[in-house]
This record gives sequence, structure tokens and C-alpha cells, in this order.
Amino acid sequence: MTATTVPESQARRANPEREARSNALLRETYDVVKDLLTPSALIYWSDVMLSVAVGYGGFALAVLAQPLWLAALSWTLSVLSIYRAVLFIHELTHIRPGALPGFSTGWNALVGVPLLMPSFMHDGVHQLHHAKTRYGTAEDPEYLPLAWRSPWYLMWFLGHSVLAPVALLVRFAVLTPLSLLLPRLHEFNVARASSLRINPAFRRKTLREQDRLRWWVLEIAGSLWAWSIIVLLLTGVVSLRTALIGVSIAATVAFVNQVRTLASHLWENEQGEGMTIEEQLLDSVNVPGFDPLASLWAPVGLRYHALHHLLPGLPYHNLGPAHRRLVRVVPGASPYRRTFYQGLIDVLGRLFRKSAERTTKRRAMV
Repeated sequence: MTATTVPESQARRANPEREARSNALLRETYDVVKDLLTPSALIYWSDVMLSVAVGYGGFALAVLAQPLWLAALSWTLSVLSIYRAVLFIHELTHIRPGALPGFSTGWNALVGVPLLMPSFMHDGVHQLHHAKTRYGTAEDPEYLPLAWRSPWYLMWFLGHSVLAPVALLVRFAVLTPLSLLLPRLHEFNVARASSLRINPAFRRKTLREQDRLRWWVLEIAGSLWAWSIIVLLLTGVVSLRTALIGVSIAATVAFVNQVRTLASHLWENEQGEGMTIEEQLLDSVNVPGFDPLASLWAPVGLRYHALHHLLPGLPYHNLGPAHRRLVRVVPGASPYRRTFYQGLIDVLGRLFRKSAERTTKRRAMV
């Protein structure tokens, strides 16, 4: 952010008309759906348990199945189910304390630690993305003005995600044990290697004292599991083929999630200035309507990402009903209706077209 953009940012946030319109939008939306804010323990637990069972069962069948078609089908089911189970890490950051007792511990035991993706990788970071004064700025860990980057950068953004499983294995197998001995390395681990961020400039701040015990429990559990994988592989208990199938599933999950991330916003905030609630809404994406594929690439309610940014406290299973209720009552000129897109191709096509047009213009100016 340049020095000249700071006064501009402050002026935009201080604009009474913008603020009044944004606050009215938030208040009216909340009033319509406030009875949908309670999460259902039955839905959360059954969804995660079924996703884990199909995901891990599909992995086992992909390893053991003889017919190629059955192995391929099992592999695909495993990817989709594990992907769905992993995305509950997003819900964990928004569940009110005490609303779902034991759910965070259960998710970490079933998904977070086995996939080397404990909840602290998202908790304490994702909330900053939803802070109304940080969204889209340099202090947002999950934002870059991607619509202003080149198409090649967007391809790199998608492609490098497949390295995530190996990076996480190294992180927990090497950095965690060493950080127990070297406090400075632990500080690096917390700041640079413990968050699901896309903003390379983001640094997580020091842990809160009340979070330290839980952090270390998950750190050590992840490290023990990482070394178990390595030892089982080196001793031949787990075959190289089995390991490669597991890595391919994890890498595909990471890639699909990166595609979903790219399609969740318009990424238009080039200068990184503060944005009003209405502007944040219009920079986010909803994919409503009948689209079975949307439930696969954006499960756990993430197809309603603009609505989620407007009211992040809504549990995932109520985002669809909340959206349908809002559509019935909001006027045709409401900015909420301008967040609707037809699907993944529609959103990504727009993003890549904008990227290509701007890249061409920049080159013509050189």
C-alpha cells in the first residue's frame, strides 16, 4: 500500500453514505435470517463421520482393488469425501465456543492430525480475513489482488498447491521437533509455517497464552504421525504404491481447494485500501441455483461465499435456506443479487479474462 492510498482508504471508510448503506444491508440481512444461527450437532457430526468413513474407505479400496475402474472410482470418492471432511476446518473458526462441545477435538482426531492439517492452521488466521477493517488489505492473510495478476501467475497459484502434502510432512517431521529445542525456530513456525494463507507478507503474531497447550498437543500429535508415516514407509510396512496413492489423493484435495479459493472472490482490490461491507460483499461470490457440481467443488456451504462473508456466523447447513429466504425479500436493486454467478466456469472465466486484458494493457504501455 502506498502512502497516497492511506488518506483515500480513510476517506472511503469515513464516507457516511457508504457506511449507512453498508450497515443497513447488514442489519436487514441479519433480521431476515437470525433464527438460522444455531448449528445442529447431529448434522455436523454425521456429515464429518460419513465423509471420513467414505474418504478413508475409498483410499483403502483404491489401494486394494484389482479392476482399474473400481480403483479409479474409489480414488475419486476418496478425494471428494476427504475434501469435504477437510473443509470443516473452516467451520471450526466460526463456531461459537460451547455451541458444539467436543467437535473440534473430534475433527482434529479424525481429520486434522491424520492429514497433517490441525485446526490451528486456520484458527486465529481466517478470522482476520473476516475482520471488516482488514478484508482485502495488506493485513488480510487470505487476500491478494489476483484479478490484477497475469494469467501465468494464476496458473502458478493453482499449480503449486499440489506440493502441500509434502510441505506439511516436512513441516511436522522436521520443524516441530526442532522447535521444541530452538525457541527462535518455534517463533518462525508460528509466524510463517502455521497458517493457511495466500498473502506471502502475512505473519501470525505470538500465540495467546490460553492457546499454547492445545497448540503443542496438536503439534506433537502431528509430528508423531508424520514420523509414523516415514517409518512405516522406510520399513516396507507401507508400500511405495500405497504412499503414492495417498499423496495423490491429498495433492488433488489441495488442488481442488485452491480452485475453490480462486472462485470464492473477484480479487479486485488492487491498492489494498479498506472496503465497506457492501464492497466486500460485491467482491465475493455466490453460486446459487441447481448446480450439482457446485456441491462437489464448493461443499459445506462454500458455494454461498458472499452470504458467508455477510453473516459468517451462519452454520453451513443453513446457508442455502438463508439464501433462498433472502432472495424472496431483498429488492431487485439489492447489491446481494449482484453476487450471483452461474458456476465455476463463469467465475474463473471472468477472472482469467480480466487478468489477460489487464496484462495486455500493461504490456502495451511499456
